[in-house]
Amino acid sequence: MRGSSDEAPLVTGLKALVWTLGDPSRAQRLLDLTGLTPDALRAGASDPAVLGALLDFLSAHEPDLVTCAEAIGATPTDLIRAREALQ
Repeated sequence: MRGSSDEAPLVTGLKALVWTLGDPSRAQRLLDLTGLTPDALRAGASDPAVLGALLDFLSAHEPDLVTCAEAIGATPTDLIRAREALQ
């Protein structure tokens, strides 16, 4: 991945966000479990705290974590590292 190492966790988080929102039931579960509203999610899409919360959400459900990682060309460890970098 090109760009600075500071950008990599944000890019990973954004890719994971797009993947998560691609499934309406998963997107609703994200909103329900994080307490985010659609407006807050939209406004915070580039906010490290919001992306960190998204990656926490994925980390809490291993099947989603693994499937997301595969879909975005990453490993589950990459997603965990991105979450740690964003916090």
